[in-house]
Amino acid sequence: MRLDRAASIDDLRRMARRRIPRFAFDLVDGGAESERNLRRNLEAFEEIQLTPRYMVDVSTIDTRAALFGQSFDMPFGMAPIGMLNAFWPDADLTLARLCKRRNIPYVASSAASTTLETLAEAADGNGWFQLYVSSDTAVTESLIARAEAADYRVMMVTADVPAAGKRDRDIRNQLAVPFRITPEVVAGLIAHPRWSLATLRHGKPNIANYADLLQSATSYAEVQKTLITPGFTWDSLRRLRDRWQGTLLVKGILHPEDAVQCADIGCDGIVVSNHGGRQVAFGPSTIEALPRIAAALEGRIAIILDSGIRRGADVLRAKAHGADFALSGRALAFGVGAGGAAGARRALEILELELVRALGQLGVASYAKVGPSELSSLA
Repeated sequence: MRLDRAASIDDLRRMARRRIPRFAFDLVDGGAESERNLRRNLEAFEEIQLTPRYMVDVSTIDTRAALFGQSFDMPFGMAPIGMLNAFWPDADLTLARLCKRRNIPYVASSAASTTLETLAEAADGNGWFQLYVSSDTAVTESLIARAEAADYRVMMVTADVPAAGKRDRDIRNQLAVPFRITPEVVAGLIAHPRWSLATLRHGKPNIANYADLLQSATSYAEVQKTLITPGFTWDSLRRLRDRWQGTLLVKGILHPEDAVQCADIGCDGIVVSNHGGRQVAFGPSTIEALPRIAAALEGRIAIILDSGIRRGADVLRAKAHGADFALSGRALAFGVGAGGAAGARRALEILELELVRALGQLGVASYAKVGPSELSSLA
């Protein structure tokens, strides 16, 4: 299928799956254990009905959204994904540049395959930094200092990894960081020569911000243990709030009381997220958790939703349930996997066109005006 014939993010996912070796594709596509939460994230969005209203002037559609003193051209951005260059070479920079060009946020992961400094330069004012709190406080402090020096204004601390998620696909694929050459890997490389040649040109992907620290790592699970600590508590968050002078977000919130606690501590926003279904298989989907969280916060701080966004209408479903903004990681990643920079542009184009059409069908000319009244009483 040609990129211009891809009608949906699912089409791009199928194209990416054909172009990428299984071990690399599963690194991004897979979820925790049975992948129940990954599936539920998608299913729960589909179950939400919005009620169209007609005879409204929607000849001009405004998709802009204001957040943290900045105006973005669309109400969604790129969620952080670690080791994305293993999915498709140079994916990190490709997406950071695209987000800058289209004026949406790009969230650089601590576990990115490209340094946070390089990504900050590429995103050029549209970059946010996602922090994994390390069990080594010196490592955490080093990352924060580097983010400050790189002029990131928004830091997103991930709270939902007190233990590494069990990802069955990665175990079956014997995923290791750095990659180990096994017979299965060799077979995958031979079957996907375009990916293999591109990877050869760009070099073997690794976790760039921890390159020295992780030289001795033998598995992805071991890498995860280095990136997180089970001892991250509310007191830790208070200290982080005192340390970081910019905008501070907490990612991984699913309970209303946790959301209120973040507001009480002085955080600027939360990200309602279940890590794309990659951490646990037994929790709620993000869109199911969102209404109670929005009701508990009563507008005190910004609410961003990620995990499960595959359609432009999903962004509106989140807004109607109380989110101010959305993030999507896999949707744009599938575009890169399907066709590099051109595929990333196509993924963003699909989401934008769907968003504009959905607003027109709803009879709401501006994203900012979408609210609970758009929800169907039959939902």
